[in-house]
This record gives sequence, structure tokens and C-alpha cells, in this order.
Amino acid sequence: MTARFTVLASGSSGNANLLETPGFGLLIDCGLPPQELSARLQAVGASWSSVKAVLITHTHTDHWNRYTLEHLRRLNIRLIAHPDHHAKLATVPAYEPLRRAGLVSDFAEETPFELGGLRVRPVRVPHDSDPTFAFRLDAPGWSVGLASDLGCVREELLAAFHGVDVLAVEFNHDVAMQRKSRRPRFLVERVLGDLGHLSNVQAAEAVTAWCQAGDVAAVVQLHVSRDCNTPELALAAGLKAVAGVSPQTRIVTACQHQPCPPILIQPRADRKPLTEPPKVVRSFQPQLPGLSEPDA
Repeated sequence: MTARFTVLASGSSGNANLLETPGFGLLIDCGLPPQELSARLQAVGASWSSVKAVLITHTHTDHWNRYTLEHLRRLNIRLIAHPDHHAKLATVPAYEPLRRAGLVSDFAEETPFELGGLRVRPVRVPHDSDPTFAFRLDAPGWSVGLASDLGCVREELLAAFHGVDVLAVEFNHDVAMQRKSRRPRFLVERVLGDLGHLSNVQAAEAVTAWCQAGDVAAVVQLHVSRDCNTPELALAAGLKAVAGVSPQTRIVTACQHQPCPPILIQPRADRKPLTEPPKVVRSFQPQLPGLSEPDA
């Protein structure tokens, strides 16, 4: 079964990712208004008619949109989220009509479930919107791992993404740019902490480990900060991460204002045998003056 993976938007102003298989489309996050999502879908040759479900990573408001919740009800599209997510979304007026229409369902932490021919495994990750989840999505012959917001890569995620074909993971910030920015101290401390966002170095270390363990066709760089990173710095970190272990791996840097070119995913009979689950040597985020060293 062939598939397409497309980042429709990625960044602090809204996030949405589309995974398409024959007859089934899944949005992972819906952080743009419906009209803008319609335009992004059309730009990549898709439409709302192919979207059958929306899966939520967490409830920061750049990952869902109240008007899009209304749109899901009108189009009879399912919203799938953790029970704690539903509790937070229920404070929005658009949520209750969606629930009454029978379009709301749950997933449980670390419990795989079937969805449109996909096997979906939620993996809890550290972020300051609790709970936040990464997802591994498997179909016959291929798999995708997506981790959009997290402060560090734990062993559970390293193991969960072992052997995926496409990695979508955040390369949020350059540490030097973060430290030199005019952002408030509390925000810099938040981003650099274990419940914040991945730096280019942290993400690259994880990518290297995943590429050493399996045959990764593409790495999609998510959530690149407009203030404390550049596409060029993120791309350089990604290329360095794969250079010595998987130089054929394609690096795609997602952005906020337009969709990425879709990535075609085809079942591969020539995949390399998987090694043991990956290990990574973690780098500490360089500490800020007066702050203690963060936990690994």
C-alpha cells in the first residue's frame, strides 16, 4: 500500500500534517482555520473529502483550532485524542456538538489501535502541555514516526521509532540564537528545558541513532523557530546527522506558511535488516547563567 505524507504547516502559528493512503486520509493536528487548511490541502492535490479522521498530539492551541472543530462536525470527520485532551477541548463551545454527533473517540497511552488500515501507537513525550504524544503509524511495508513537540528524546521514543521509513521530528531552535534572543528569561528557560523543545543538536543526535538502526528514507524537520533558528541551520544539522550513517536519507525542512512537497512512501522489499534498538549520546542544553544543569 503506497502512501503520501505531507506537512501542511509547522510552527508556532499552526501545525497540521496529512497522511494519505488509498481511500483514507488522516490529519495529525489541525492548528489552522478550515479555510486555510482547505487551501493547503488543495495546494498538494488533496481535499477535505479524503480526510476521515483527525488525531491530536496535545492541546497547545497551535495544534488545534476551534473553527476547525466546527468544520469537522459539518463534514462528519472523527476527532481522536487522549481523554485528558478531550477534557481540555470540552471547554470550547464547538466541542460539544462534535461529541453529540458521535465523532469523538479516545486513544490510550502506549496502547496501539487500528485506524483506516493503519496501526497507530501513541508514545508519551515530555512537553509542558501534559500529556503530549508522538505517534508511530504502521502499514504493510512502511512506517512513519512523528514527534512534533518535546523537550528531550527518551529511550521509549528511540525504541518506538526504531526502523521507521519516514521520520518527522522537530528541529526547533539553535541554542546560541535562543540564548542571545530578546525573549523573556522564563521563555528561554522553558524552551531549553526538558519540557520545552528540541534543539538542532538534540534532534540531530536522535536522527543519527535512528538512521544507524534502520533504513530511513526521509527526515522531515518540524517546528523550526522563526526567531531562534533558521532553515539553513536546521538543514545543516540534519545533513550532518545522516552524513556518516545514511547519506541517501532525504532531509526536508518544513515551514509555517506553505506545505512541504508530499513525500511518497512505497513499501520496500529491499529494506536493510533492523539492528538492535538505537542508543543516543545526549548533549545537555547549554545552561543559562544562574540555572542548574538540566536533567538528561
